[in-house]
Amino acid sequence: MMELVCPAGTPAALRAAVKAGAHTVYCGFADETNARNFPGLNFSREDLAEAVQFAHVHGAKVLVAINTFPRAGAEALWHAAVRDAEQAGADAVILADLGLLDYAAEHHPALRRHLSVQAAAANPDAINFYAETFGVRRVVLPRVLTVAEIAAINSEIDVETEVFVFGGLCVMAEGRCSLSSYATGKSPNMNGVCSPASHVVYAEEGGELAARLGGYTIHRRPKDAPAPYPTLCKGCFTSGAQTGHIFEDPVSLDATELIPQLAKAGVTALKIEGRQRSRAYVAQVVRAFRGAVEAQAAGQPLPKSALAKLTEGQAATTGAYAKTWR
Repeated sequence: MMELVCPAGTPAALRAAVKAGAHTVYCGFADETNARNFPGLNFSREDLAEAVQFAHVHGAKVLVAINTFPRAGAEALWHAAVRDAEQAGADAVILADLGLLDYAAEHHPALRRHLSVQAAAANPDAINFYAETFGVRRVVLPRVLTVAEIAAINSEIDVETEVFVFGGLCVMAEGRCSLSSYATGKSPNMNGVCSPASHVVYAEEGGELAARLGGYTIHRRPKDAPAPYPTLCKGCFTSGAQTGHIFEDPVSLDATELIPQLAKAGVTALKIEGRQRSRAYVAQVVRAFRGAVEAQAAGQPLPKSALAKLTEGQAATTGAYAKTWR
């Protein structure tokens, strides 16, 4: 059975995920060492130790995302996060930065290391480099690959692969996107905030509702129509004669139907995005995907997805898996 890796933005969400059937839960500390550094989210050191104990009692694992890139002169904050994750009993850390990977391999060799999607390792040469140089045991693949490309990668590497199957869809090369940084001054790769809510403004203008990010108008909708959250890569642009969602519509990833193909491609783990979501959301999505991976492992038909109401805009896509936008 493929491993189901589930999000937890809070201790309550972690408990909900474990009770709903998560094999593994990933979370982060309440600081800029993780890429979901938002107010009200994440874990203190005490929270993490208690969460790991809870998860282990219930047969689940905990991964700690330390997946932003350290600021020059502030490396000690990231080093402390690695140390504290190990002391709390975490089963692995999820890292992206070369220097931090080297630090973890040298100073915490017994702590399992996973390569974050923020590293954007999308070919066998890159993945094998991380494995051979830093002892990486698993790589989270960026959301820009087809199933066939994932199968080809797995045939040339000797580490586990983990892929996203549900939640927010990043259509950029993760770890290298500067759009949000340009608009807001806050970097998703270093500060851990993409399209931060503190920089979002909605305003009525001439019978329309404008959604802005950092002063830039990203969407315009009729006054009574739902306005999507202003994320730059899912914004409306004019390119030549075309005006619209040039990169991707404001929808969510749902690759439920591709689970058998991903298993055949050699994928080890399926990852659900959503550390900013409620515990009710997490529980519902985890239950649905636990049923799907159990059905796939038993050779049974997959249950029909009932998660449409939880997707962005109540619409879903298979994203780059089908290359609809490339």
